Amino acid sequence: MKSRQCKQYFRNMKRSDDSEREKRRKRRRLLQELGEQRIPFLSPSDPGFQQLWDSSYSGLALRQAGALPEGLHERVRSALTTLRRRGCLLRDLVRVRDRDVFTAVSRALVGQPGCTYRYLDTRLFTIPWHCEEEEGQVQTEGQSEKPCCDPDLRSACKALWELNQFFCTDIQHHKNARGVKRKHSETENSGSQEAPKKESRSEKPEKDRVQEEKEEKSEKGEQKEGEEEDSDSGQGCSHSSPPQPSLSGPVHFNITLINYMDPAGMTHLKEEPYYGMGKMAVGWHHDENLVPLSPLAVYSYSCPGETKPEAVKAPVEKEGQTSNEGEKGDEERGSREEEEGGDEGTSKEEGEKEKACWRVGLKVAWDIHTPGLALPLQSGDCYYMTDDLNRTHQHCVLAGETARFSSTHRVAQCTTGTLEYIQKRCSEALENLHTDPETGTKSLRSLLPFTLQHIEDIHNEVEFEWLRQYWFQGHRYARFCSWWSKPMERLETDWKEMERMTQLLLAVVEDESSVQENRREMAETLLNALTDRQQHRQTWRDRCQSSLAQTLPPEEAPVDRPYWNNDDPDMPLPFDLSDIISRVESLLWRM
Repeated sequence: MKSRQCKQYFRNMKRSDDSEREKRRKRRRLLQELGEQRIPFLSPSDPGFQQLWDSSYSGLALRQAGALPEGLHERVRSALTTLRRRGCLLRDLVRVRDRDVFTAVSRALVGQPGCTYRYLDTRLFTIPWHCEEEEGQVQTEGQSEKPCCDPDLRSACKALWELNQFFCTDIQHHKNARGVKRKHSETENSGSQEAPKKESRSEKPEKDRVQEEKEEKSEKGEQKEGEEEDSDSGQGCSHSSPPQPSLSGPVHFNITLINYMDPAGMTHLKEEPYYGMGKMAVGWHHDENLVPLSPLAVYSYSCPGETKPEAVKAPVEKEGQTSNEGEKGDEERGSREEEEGGDEGTSKEEGEKEKACWRVGLKVAWDIHTPGLALPLQSGDCYYMTDDLNRTHQHCVLAGETARFSSTHRVAQCTTGTLEYIQKRCSEALENLHTDPETGTKSLRSLLPFTLQHIEDIHNEVEFEWLRQYWFQGHRYARFCSWWSKPMERLETDWKEMERMTQLLLAVVEDESSVQENRREMAETLLNALTDRQQHRQTWRDRCQSSLAQTLPPEEAPVDRPYWNNDDPDMPLPFDLSDIISRVESLLWRM
């Protein structure tokens, strides 16, 4: 277990690079195959919309505004406007294809205390939702008795927790109902397979599945739908995959990503390039860093815009998703074929009304044959993405004419993304540091290369995945919530001890009188760790000093921390490691 964990940070970075290259390759191939054509897409006013939904997008479910408990809308809308009014919703400076871009939406992460959510090389830290069940947990994380948020903000976060509880219960009912109907349909299908009439093996399962989901849809009387964030690209197929085993047990959403955008305040929104669906607030993507096959739930609230000066400045490219495929910069949306006649004037009028709404667009991943789906959202509507829809399909968010909030609830993959996790990792590393009780002299307990590698990996993980991620977002968290302040101080203290451990290892490696048999292996381990550290420090310095970073106000501007002068007496090693790297390289040449 430890062996896997100690290399996980750098494996994830490599996997992210490989994934991005694969997406670029697929994007180029898709655009070449498509040429100047547009893929058709259907909206509710188009004939065949429901059939397309049932056959190719069955993992999408719509819950109209009336399905929510009375009074919950008002509390949630008040919470969302409170977060915006208090300045909690901010645009992220994310990393896309080796360059920094601002997200088009402003956002904040609310959820279980100590959780984080990572996307586009950016780690967001939760504002805890204050519910009775978790108040005790907040106190045990080393926090003071004083509340981390004021009553106004605590009340807002608690309302989002209430919405989260509704989603956890409602989506479970939805999944159970689908499971029952699926079993019933399978029983009927197995009986009908004995009929003497032979159907093609390749046709029958598809026909049965479409019929089954049609029956389910008409019985339930609910439409369906889906939204926002990023992940690995799954290879799509022309219809939803047969139901796969999903998460066992009840659904527990542990975070919600709150988003806000006012299109009137944006100087540029990219056109959707494949279908001509319109302006995109969020480009095509899969949501990333989620528990596999876990569902997503999204609450949508359209409201009058409150265009502020900060909303108008700094033209932004897009949501900056790694799966954004729109590189063509097409002008208008492409022509879309009308399937049948009918009242053409009415159809056009309905289409214009649909375009004025915020919409969710869906498509089968990397597929130009299956029509896309564009689902309008009325204020207060919710939608679920279930089964393997997030893996096999991609979705985008199409901007309407008004401002919009969304609360996107997820089961985030938290194996390496919680405060508890990184604190345990620090403890593992510091176990190898021995302090003489009489003299206070420090030394390393073990000099085994595997142990040393494990410690240096943790050292880098703490610095680049936690400390620098946190401070790159400036003082945004401390401004309205103090929950993370003490934990980050403790992490920085532990990290400084790891700097001391690296210094102790350097002293052993450079000791010419040392009789250590594995001294060369130790030197190689140290050199690799220092080289990686130097490269990452430079990358973060460049990001903090980029032209985009300079446009942010002081309280939001990135802070290059940890940073110190090379002659700082409180630090065991210099910030710039180039001289030490040269010394270790020279030492290895002489060995």
